[in-house]
Amino acid sequence: MNDRELSCSAGGQFMDRGRMNQNGVVQPLLTDLYQITMAYAYWKSDKTDDTAVFDLFFRNNPFHGEFTIFAGLEECLKFLDSFHYSQSDIEYLKQTLPEGIEHEFFEYLGNLTARDVTLYAIDEGTVAFPRVPIIKIEGPLIIVQLLETTLLTLVNYASLMATNAARYRMVAGKHVKLLEFGLRRAQGPDGGLSASKYSYTGGFDGTSNVLAGKLFNIPVKGTHAHAYITSFSSIGELKTRLLKHKQTGIMEDLLEHAIRHRAMLSHLLDVSTEESSEGELAAMVSYAIAFPDGFMALVDTYDVKRSGLLNFSAVALALNDLGYHALGIRIDSGDLAYLSCLARESFEKVAERFKVPWFNKLTIVASNDINEDTILSLNEQGHKIDCFGIGTHLVTCQRQPALGCVYKLVEINGQPRIKLSQDVEKVTMPGNKNAYRLYSADGHALIDLLQKVSEPPPAVSQKVLCRHPFQESKRAYVIPSHVESLYKVYWKSGKICQQLPTLEQVREKVQISLKTLRNDHKRTLNPTPYKVAVSDNLYNFIHDLWLQNAPIGELS
Repeated sequence: MNDRELSCSAGGQFMDRGRMNQNGVVQPLLTDLYQITMAYAYWKSDKTDDTAVFDLFFRNNPFHGEFTIFAGLEECLKFLDSFHYSQSDIEYLKQTLPEGIEHEFFEYLGNLTARDVTLYAIDEGTVAFPRVPIIKIEGPLIIVQLLETTLLTLVNYASLMATNAARYRMVAGKHVKLLEFGLRRAQGPDGGLSASKYSYTGGFDGTSNVLAGKLFNIPVKGTHAHAYITSFSSIGELKTRLLKHKQTGIMEDLLEHAIRHRAMLSHLLDVSTEESSEGELAAMVSYAIAFPDGFMALVDTYDVKRSGLLNFSAVALALNDLGYHALGIRIDSGDLAYLSCLARESFEKVAERFKVPWFNKLTIVASNDINEDTILSLNEQGHKIDCFGIGTHLVTCQRQPALGCVYKLVEINGQPRIKLSQDVEKVTMPGNKNAYRLYSADGHALIDLLQKVSEPPPAVSQKVLCRHPFQESKRAYVIPSHVESLYKVYWKSGKICQQLPTLEQVREKVQISLKTLRNDHKRTLNPTPYKVAVSDNLYNFIHDLWLQNAPIGELS
């Protein structure tokens, strides 16, 4: 076996499988114990030839919104591709499962693969809605049962994270950059890597996570920490002061240039040089010498107004003297709206006074525990921020930490199955179904329609009766201008059946798909619910099956 065929190793989680990185912890034992005990009970009941259909879906959109971004499909397909119990897995299960399990069952497990499984799904990056299965699995009962937990863990967080990121992108606007800074606050290494990947999917522009950059080809961005600034206390600590002029190649004293400019800037910005930190100036000079073409400085270590902006501007002008252009600043605390406006005003003054028009375009990055509501508030206050660095609230999805996808049996051996509940929300929609998205004349998605697979698909310009699955009086005729079949066969006969998109293409798909929704579905406050319906045929089928399976009470 060569390196490109390996899926995991004891020494590292991510191994190259010839296309993208396979997470080595994603394997058949990444499941709940009861999946394997059920598999034995099925096997013991001679159900090895039974076939089943399972739907993977969610019941409610996250974050009080009215849409969800489907993500994680590629990881599901890689899991199917590598599904196999190793000898060490079998030995572990022999020790872990209850005594009395027959040896032949372990031989059966050792020969299991996903070859006979068929997976249907909507495209990754597509907007999805409650009750519409985002993945449909067909195949031998035992194997499709064993897939449940792993598929759910691969889809739940990925879709939640992509949705959260897409919401941040919408409130920030398309012209503001968004960077994911959440690795240190994520739920472990796998959570951090997934957050970086799926925040990029949802619309972020980059990450601070270097490994995610390597694994997923995501742009990596960063500045420096307050520790770098506080590591200097005076200019006397500067051991390197010289920088080569970009054009002439002559070595010049960058600190000398900065001190000269700081004296002139003191009057322009109305800040005393005695109030500003000498150690901060030394740290910025040091960092500028290290990264003259990429100088981005943190300016709130001591005081943005009285020290940070003055020292940054002095060093940026010194770099300009030597043929370099600084990139901008990061503000990590304080009144972000006020300080960003102050910074932009200061840069405009410097640009005019020193005839450096590029100073007007310096980037202002803001961080500091930013969430969706923070950005909305900053928008109302007229901030001048060009880029947000967002960590904790993004990667932990603090407003809603789980999506709540479920995996339900809807058909076995061609016979429909329904789960009943006193909570109507938890009643499943039985049978093997197809899903269609119907579009209105203005090009927006109007309604998602579920039908039995035996029904002909809805046709353009033909009237379709769409019914609420459980409320009899809620129904409407729809005449679609366009009909989109949502499902594609992604896995069949042991092979991936579609050309899988790159991460960049999935990222583009998210924005294209969101544009098909009306703005009232996407707004932050009181969004309009998107309609999900069933055909008249499926409606009657559901309710007939409900009556057949619901117990009849007796009064005495």
